[in-house]
Amino acid sequence: MKVVVLSDTHMPTKAKQLPVRLLEELKTAELILHAGDWQSLNVYDTLSTFAEVKGVTGNVDGNDMKEKFPEQQIIEVGKYRIGLVHGHGEKKTTEKRAIEAFEDTEVDIIVYGHSHIPVTRYFKKTLLFNPGSPTDKRALPYYSFGILHLGEELKAEHIFFQH
Repeated sequence: MKVVVLSDTHMPTKAKQLPVRLLEELKTAELILHAGDWQSLNVYDTLSTFAEVKGVTGNVDGNDMKEKFPEQQIIEVGKYRIGLVHGHGEKKTTEKRAIEAFEDTEVDIIVYGHSHIPVTRYFKKTLLFNPGSPTDKRALPYYSFGILHLGEELKAEHIFFQH
């Protein structure tokens, strides 16, 4: 299964529409995960024209988003359990907060956002995956989003691009 993973779209503040490079991958997505800071329900509406969308709220999301999405959730895809959380909060790093959000449950993958910094690494037996941001790269050289291929093997990749 091809899962397109994104976070921190911050629309319409940082972009008026989703980047063309992301739209290309969405055409073949079977599931879309958004790790928060959508900023607008329009992002959800656009994404849902491509595939099923699961998501969480982030620190800039308003009540409209909070009514639609939880702060964290676990999604089961085949044999994989994915913990989805934005990762914002007080003290500690974004990554540590994301790990702590699922410390009492077993997950194979933790998808998080907030920092806008792409990450793919393991913490113990859990894959930590931050897709970065497709619309707000901050000081990084590229915009990014992620793709998880979930089958017998797990493949995680980042797509880096310029607008």
